[in-house]
Amino acid sequence: QVQLVESGGGSVQSGGSLRLSCVASGFTYSTYCLGWFRQAPGKEREGVAFIDSDGTTSYADSVKGRFTVSKDNAKHTLYLQMNSLKPEDTAMYYCAADGPCSGRPSRYNYWGQGTQVTVSS
Repeated sequence: QVQLVESGGGSVQSGGSLRLSCVASGFTYSTYCLGWFRQAPGKEREGVAFIDSDGTTSYADSVKGRFTVSKDNAKHTLYLQMNSLKPEDTAMYYCAADGPCSGRPSRYNYWGQGTQVTVSS
């Protein structure tokens, strides 16, 4: 069955960096849009970064220039490099897979369990 397993979350100070990973199995990884979403307490889940099957990337305005999404098709792994982290980046981060790429969570059928990122000021 489809599985997405995130790792790499943690607690960092403002200005720090983290790299999230998401290992996928159970589907044709290279043909799907892969994305990162986040959800802070009391807020809606929001799209952060996406990478399409052809490698095209897109980002939320709030993370442009700070976050980089990439993937390794051979390893079935999605990454999110997060630099210059801010307290407002604190959230549970989820990876998702489906197609076509969209910032709307409802367009994704496959989700990981999430990994917590906490940024302190």
